[in-house]
Amino acid sequence: MTRAATKPTFSVAEANRTLPLVRAIAQDIVAEFTRLKEIGRDRRALEVEAAANPLARPRMDALKADIDEGANRIDAYIKELSDLGVELKDPERGLVDFPSERAGRAVWLCWKLGEDAVAHWHGMDETFSDRRAIEVGGKRPERRAGEGPAA
Repeated sequence: MTRAATKPTFSVAEANRTLPLVRAIAQDIVAEFTRLKEIGRDRRALEVEAAANPLARPRMDALKADIDEGANRIDAYIKELSDLGVELKDPERGLVDFPSERAGRAVWLCWKLGEDAVAHWHGMDETFSDRRAIEVGGKRPERRAGEGPAA
């Protein structure tokens, strides 16, 4: 079965109509991911303490349970995105790709949490650093420093 048969493709307008929900889910993912990183640091520090103080063990177990619950929440958020037909590429930055087509070629429309709209794309075999601005009305919007190469 081809990708097109299993996942919808998005026009830029369709991706932007979906963006409010995608943005909300991405915000939840980034917040939970950040929280899990902090809990992981706490747990690693507590492991050192637990070697000398067995009373630290219950706290370590509680942190592990928090990590497991948070990971399950992130998995559920990723499933929500997948059900919408989009893919999470980076849980730390809230980077999401929408499958699309450009000149008959399968591509990703690329969006990152904090951006106002879906306004970039890259090839299926490329990454965020390769993304290019989508031309609007025959003109390419200004690129920001650090964005991918021009198309």
